[in-house]
Amino acid sequence: MQVIISVIQLIIAVVIVVLILLQERSSGLSGVLGGSESSFYQTRRGLEKIIFRSTVLLVFLFVILSLVNLVI
Repeated sequence: MQVIISVIQLIIAVVIVVLILLQERSSGLSGVLGGSESSFYQTRRGLEKIIFRSTVLLVFLFVILSLVNLVI
C-alpha cells in the first residue's frame, strides 16, 4: 500500500512541475520581482484558469497523500 501511494505521489509531483511551468510568466511572484513593467491585474480565463485550478487541486491531493503516507 505504501509503495502505491509513493508512486502516485511521484506522478503527481511531476504533473505539478509541468503545470507550474505552463503557467503564465507574468503572474505570481515572478511578475513582482521583475516581470513585465506594464503589469495590471488580470483575471484568469480559459486554459489558464484550468491549469491554475488543476495545480491547486493536485497540490492539495499531494499533501493529503503525504499525510496518509505518514500515518501508514
